[in-house]
Amino acid sequence: MHALGPDFMDPNYLLKEFGGAFFWVSMLIVFIECGVLFPILPGDSLLFAMGLFIATDKIDYSIWVALPLLMLAAFAGNVAGYEIGRLAGKPLYERDGKILKREYFDQTSAFFDKYGNKALVIGRFVPIVRTFITLVAGATRMDRKRFFTWSAVGAVLWVTVVVMAGHILGKAFPGLGKNIDIAILLVVLVSVLPMVWEYYKHRKDKAAEPPVEREGSTRAERRRGA
Repeated sequence: MHALGPDFMDPNYLLKEFGGAFFWVSMLIVFIECGVLFPILPGDSLLFAMGLFIATDKIDYSIWVALPLLMLAAFAGNVAGYEIGRLAGKPLYERDGKILKREYFDQTSAFFDKYGNKALVIGRFVPIVRTFITLVAGATRMDRKRFFTWSAVGAVLWVTVVVMAGHILGKAFPGLGKNIDIAILLVVLVSVLPMVWEYYKHRKDKAAEPPVEREGSTRAERRRGA
């Protein structure tokens, strides 16, 4: 992981640089990635590493203290991102920029309508999506109670699953810390599987749709030719 990106993407580097403050730095990074418009951060890998470091006594924290605090950071990040979306989302939508295109807002809104509350939970497990989906929820004025409720559910599930995976594997394989780069790379790959699966389903559903417009165009062309 260190070779694939900047130093701050490497949990071992952060642990070495910040020592006892590593936990609080990790909380800040999780908070920022979960909604403050900076999606390229190592959220999944940090949570996994946190569980692993606690299991191998590299940091002196109880897993039962770490879990609720990290859940709070993840949820608070979503709240901040949602409110930013409510404040700045409409101008961004109307501006129709090169990165934040209007069609992305429309498509994400349609995604919410199709998958309902499940979208907020599934989106939490996908890097980049967990930041952008928060902004769009605020920009499209999703009901606050609904958003906060299901964001909390997503935060609890995401933090619990990823941190406990690192903790359980760290207890079962104490030497895993020496190969943490490989373990974290696997976590990142697994984390993008929901996005790959949804893309596959989208392509499959699109291919199954009857080519109504294409047939209509063909008939119109035939009439013109006649």
